[in-house]
Amino acid sequence: MEAAFSEGNKRFGDISVELKPGHVGAMTIHRPPHNYISPSLTANIVDALRYLDDEPRCRAILFQAEGKNFCAGAMHDPDNEETLIPNTTDVQRAWDLVAALFSNTKPVVAAIQGAVVGAGFGLSMIADFRVAADNARFSANFVKIGFCPGFGLPVTLPRTIGAQRTAFMFMTGRRFKAEEVAPWGLVDEVVPLEQLSQAAMALALELAGNAPLAMSSTRRRLREGLSAAVRAAQEIDSPEQTRLRFTEDHREGVVAYRDRRPANFMGR
Repeated sequence: MEAAFSEGNKRFGDISVELKPGHVGAMTIHRPPHNYISPSLTANIVDALRYLDDEPRCRAILFQAEGKNFCAGAMHDPDNEETLIPNTTDVQRAWDLVAALFSNTKPVVAAIQGAVVGAGFGLSMIADFRVAADNARFSANFVKIGFCPGFGLPVTLPRTIGAQRTAFMFMTGRRFKAEEVAPWGLVDEVVPLEQLSQAAMALALELAGNAPLAMSSTRRRLREGLSAAVRAAQEIDSPEQTRLRFTEDHREGVVAYRDRRPANFMGR
């Protein structure tokens, strides 16, 4: 539920929004230490983005997260059926929410620290630019847990780093350091952790200082069709993810990931 805590500042569940000098809106996730993504958090982020889109004092958005990791993905608990088997009662709404993350009109700079994993990786792609701390690690680890990519990544990642590098990240499931993926264009700047907030804010301020109508026009041209493409991709990704969630390999992958051991996949 939205609750104002001072003029110009808002709270959307676990998301806070603060208007900063220089026409920057700071949007922060408050689910430390790992900031696991969930349908409710996705809805909170969409609400915050829409608020900032409608706020005339905001011309650029700083997207950040409190805690050790920017977003360590979706929490899968092998001992809790509800986290392994999705709620399929309102799939269309879930698809619409993810697509809505990519429909905002103002430029977004993400300040990224620690783990950026799975759906958390997908969440980081809503940003136009990513400023990463030197401890940031990116992992599309879906195949490591008997799963397949989603959350828009099959659309957003190839647009950013190309099809071949996307395939390499998806099909190996490896973890990549920020400095490794910076030359690919996945990260725009790598800085020491203690400088992350300052560096990301500096870029957001630079964007906010440009002519707003020209910025809006330029960004709209660059991202034309992105939200629709993400929405369409989910009609393929979501059924595949649902099918894979019920496999023995997925349960084994989640348990192995939790126990920090190699998985023993059986192909069923």
